Amino acid sequence: MMFAVFVVLSCALILGYMGRRALSLASMFICFVLAVWLFLWEIYSPEYGFRMPWIQVEHIPTPHNTDNGKV
Repeated sequence: MMFAVFVVLSCALILGYMGRRALSLASMFICFVLAVWLFLWEIYSPEYGFRMPWIQVEHIPTPHNTDNGKV
């Protein structure tokens, strides 16, 4: 999928070089949408997604110390 983002961005650069500003801007917008979609897919995918333990939405109970510091 990253290859598709690269291809669309390359098309935007080529179209901009050729003077096709409207098509270049449309291609850049498509590239931005694809990049955001790819990022969100990689974050939220249960199979291929990144694990971010610092963003934890579950409550995990912690064990309490019951000895009150006595040895």
